[in-house]
Amino acid sequence: MSRRQPAKPRLHSRNRPQAPEPVSAPEPTPAPEPEPQAPSDDEKESEWRPSRPPSPPQRNEDISEGSEATVRAVRPEPTSRYANLNYWKARRVTFYRNGDPFHPGVEFRFKPGRDLVSMDALLDRLSERLELPRGARFIFGMDGDRKYRLEELEDGASYVVSSYKTFKGPSRSERITFSKAGNASAIPLVLQMSMGVDEHLGVLAARGRGARLLGCVDWRATLSALSTFSRFAVVTFVTRVTFDGKVWRPSRRRWLQLAEDSMLDSDEESFTVISLPVYTPDPPAASYGKKNGMWYGGTGTGTSGWARASVRKQSVAESDAPPPGGGKPSSGRVIRIINNMDHSIQCRVLLNLRTTQPFEEVLEDLGQVLKMSGAKRMYTITGQEISDKDLLEAETVIVSQVRSFSQLRNEFADVETFYLGSVVVPPALSPIVTAPLPIESPIRRQVTVLALHMLTNHESRSRATVASLPISEDSRGRRARSKSRPRVLYAPEGEIIRNSDYTLLEVLKEEPMRVTIRGLRRTFYPPIHHAPIDNSPPDKKMQLDWVYGYRGADSRRNLWVLPTGELLYYVAAIAVMYDRDEDSQRHYTGHTEDIQCMELHPSRELVASGQRAGRGRRAQAHVRIWSADSLQTLHVCGMAEFEAGVSAVAFSQLNGGSYVLAVDAGRESILSVWQWQWGHLLGKVATLQEELTGAAFHPLDDNLLITHGKGHLAFWNRRKDGFFERTDIIKPPSRTNVTALQFEQDGDVVTADSDGFITVYSVDSDGAYFVRMEFEAHIKGISSLVMLSEGTLISGGEKDRKIAAWDSLQNYKRITETKLPETAGGVRSIYPQRPGRNDGNLYIGTTKNNILEGSLQRRFNQIIFGHHKLLMGMAVHPDDEMFATAGNDKNIALWKGHKPIFVTQVGYECVSLAWHPSGGALAAGSTEGHLVVLNADAGSHVATLRVCGSPLNCLQYNTAGDTLAIGSQNGSIYLFRVSRDGFSYKKLNKIRGAQPLVQLDWSMDGNYLQTVTADYDLSFWDIKALSPEKSPIAMKDVKWSTYNATVGFLVSGMWNNRFYPMTSLITTASRSSAHDLLISGDSDGYLRIFRYPCASPKAEYNEVKVYSGAVHNARFLFNDRCLISTGGSDAALMLWELVDE
Repeated sequence: MSRRQPAKPRLHSRNRPQAPEPVSAPEPTPAPEPEPQAPSDDEKESEWRPSRPPSPPQRNEDISEGSEATVRAVRPEPTSRYANLNYWKARRVTFYRNGDPFHPGVEFRFKPGRDLVSMDALLDRLSERLELPRGARFIFGMDGDRKYRLEELEDGASYVVSSYKTFKGPSRSERITFSKAGNASAIPLVLQMSMGVDEHLGVLAARGRGARLLGCVDWRATLSALSTFSRFAVVTFVTRVTFDGKVWRPSRRRWLQLAEDSMLDSDEESFTVISLPVYTPDPPAASYGKKNGMWYGGTGTGTSGWARASVRKQSVAESDAPPPGGGKPSSGRVIRIINNMDHSIQCRVLLNLRTTQPFEEVLEDLGQVLKMSGAKRMYTITGQEISDKDLLEAETVIVSQVRSFSQLRNEFADVETFYLGSVVVPPALSPIVTAPLPIESPIRRQVTVLALHMLTNHESRSRATVASLPISEDSRGRRARSKSRPRVLYAPEGEIIRNSDYTLLEVLKEEPMRVTIRGLRRTFYPPIHHAPIDNSPPDKKMQLDWVYGYRGADSRRNLWVLPTGELLYYVAAIAVMYDRDEDSQRHYTGHTEDIQCMELHPSRELVASGQRAGRGRRAQAHVRIWSADSLQTLHVCGMAEFEAGVSAVAFSQLNGGSYVLAVDAGRESILSVWQWQWGHLLGKVATLQEELTGAAFHPLDDNLLITHGKGHLAFWNRRKDGFFERTDIIKPPSRTNVTALQFEQDGDVVTADSDGFITVYSVDSDGAYFVRMEFEAHIKGISSLVMLSEGTLISGGEKDRKIAAWDSLQNYKRITETKLPETAGGVRSIYPQRPGRNDGNLYIGTTKNNILEGSLQRRFNQIIFGHHKLLMGMAVHPDDEMFATAGNDKNIALWKGHKPIFVTQVGYECVSLAWHPSGGALAAGSTEGHLVVLNADAGSHVATLRVCGSPLNCLQYNTAGDTLAIGSQNGSIYLFRVSRDGFSYKKLNKIRGAQPLVQLDWSMDGNYLQTVTADYDLSFWDIKALSPEKSPIAMKDVKWSTYNATVGFLVSGMWNNRFYPMTSLITTASRSSAHDLLISGDSDGYLRIFRYPCASPKAEYNEVKVYSGAVHNARFLFNDRCLISTGGSDAALMLWELVDE
């Protein structure tokens, strides 16, 4: 006993009062600026006068000493927001969308503390009001400074809202109004000047009696702005301003100089707007005219130039011909352009058909007007006009491509509506092609063009002309090749859903799906072509077929043998009964959370098992007594009695197991005793021990209970009134951790501890326990003790991996010992193969989740293998009922049926796994950024490549197998060229990203990738361009070879589902090979199977729950008859069979 040194008692800080957190003081509100004084009579004599907002306040160092502003600058900041009454005043703030110069702004009025209590609440409101790709996450000032608190938002100010940390483009600008003195009927002129980026276009516009500001755009863009002077339409592209003979180009410095220069106060009457980037002299005096192909107004030198322009009766919008004296009618045209990706975005523009700018650049500029990136082609529909009924019966229509200005002047002179898109049509099919345009989707040509015509009629209200032409067999089977993105994909003829299955109008009426994930609203766009959505539950349900592995890494005393010879143990929330002879399993699935403890009844026919507490009423901690033969639940004890779980359970021995004890895993570790047949609580007591690892009834007294744990060994005598008398054998501050407990035949207590000692306690004549003997049996901890019938004690070491036999009849003399191999792990639990026989054969459960069989006289053989650390990586064979797993235990295993084919230990913890399409190679991604390649046939190591320094969370081969894409924790995608057999790898390129990637899918043609980030953002990547694809609408019709993404339109029904509360997150999802089923797993351990596509919150499902932690992975096997899942903290791997409902 001299080895045990007293330790100082631990001080508990559970109830210690915490100091209040300091409240950050708000920034002082700037002093209001004085109102500008009215202009004097002398100032009114000038012809033109700029009217601009007041200048910003000067810095503190520019204010003279002693002034009031100086005093406020040195005043100390308040220590609390309650000290500043301005904080509680109502505020009016305007928010603009980041990177969108056309956004009109959204005005918010709120009172801090009443309407909005935090910045997060404001971001939630902005996510509902502003259409942002990933919701409102960041708020910036006009100078790009990020705002973190409501106190930083000033009344009357403007701010920019973004989904990303990058501040894009200017939202701040200055408006200067030029008005004419002495002429009240003159139309004011408004010039918008950008203040944020060096190269920007200003937009000049005036409408009616007042002026209207139309916005500013990037210098590469061409904004088509229609402004009117009375009924005269003028389109003004402001690329520079000429005033008083000087040219001012739209750079930031020049705009500011133009805004502040005193020359605007001169008596010059002419303010000329030049629309081309080539220097030209001032235009001639006229009330209207044309310069370099652009119509202008009000450029005369007389005093009534603007007034004369306002009385013109003819409008360019009403006539294709320009005003008199303005040149030939073919020099300009007013047309309507429509965004082919989103038909709600359209605009009427005035085109200069004689410009020297190339037609391709004009198309790109027009695309910027429609908020498109990469507009390369202009299309229109030509032919004979037919009715809607004839349209639905037509086979195809002719779509024509516009290639030059001459075609707009001659061939398409009578066409008013044009579509802009990015699809490239081969020259062999020009000038008139029968291609699936202008709607860019993988649907067949007929349906695509019909959809275009329907949208043209109902959205843009312009009748397109179509012609019905027959389709040859060759043209039906031919696919139009495309070099620009997005590449048009086509479904095979056998997979096309005919109009008899769904109508075209139903597809066109589909709205984008909007779901809220982690408080952020996300929008997913529907593809034109997809299977009908069926919200009924699938006709298949999941039935547990096999549980792999064993839970030995974090539990104790969890292995028994039933009278039938079956092994009894538990994994996750499943109690497993494994028959070695028949190679079969039976499962008790009554628990809703992970099983924490289990005990076999003295008859060995009943089982008591306790589970941990979960979320919800159905997941409360309790003890279940059930039959090992019929798997029926006989009784449930302790529902709503336990706080966190059940750490120990045991049956009484003397009365045949009528009593059952349970220890609460909560803070007070309450010990309770039940008469389980009647459900009566006989008594309970708080042990007040932090870590109780076990409890048992004394075999000779059903009212004597023993509990043990860290620094704890106590005897509890239950009286008839239900109270307990406590006797501590090991008293604080002992550091001894009692890990196992057994009894001799005469009732003496045998314990094992974490120091490797075995101690025997006896009772003296007064009934007091004392230490009869103590000896060191193992190096460090002992995890298991078993007393055999003949008096032999078997002990197992957790650290030294030794199993030793001791003769209790000869003062525990060592009989023999053996040592387990390092790959098997340390000893966790020991149980004889044939209880009551003295043959020496044992079952050993290990700390590495393996079960061995053998004896001390011969070697131990592995009969059950399992991963013993977090299991994240999983892949299924492309054409066989096999699957592979890779975990943090550095093991990669290949499984077929119920057994592993091979287990290969690599040098890295693996988190992802992919199978080459040929089936001959396995690629695993590690937490340290290494790619490990194995031969899938033999399990041998092929190669190891260093990819990066971050975990490789996801990886996938394309359908051809010649390229491997790897998504990493650093947000980048790494591409590798792969040989035909999958054994040789060469790094191709890297696409940089910003957010950690967790899921990845290839498109069918191998041109695109879709990834999901850790924040559930759906991103697309162009492999050929090596860049992110920023338009989700452009990617909505791409077909994906696999669908493992947890977000998207076709899987959006998993989120915000009306049939279950969305208190958890979807952690994994996978589509079946037949594209008719969808499996999902969430962070609460639920597995749900839906019909695919699943795009409605009313989608019904079939579900099971077997994990307390998150489901890490779930995949269908290649034939869709089974699926495999991993999850929880114990690396639980389960095989499910899909059976008819």
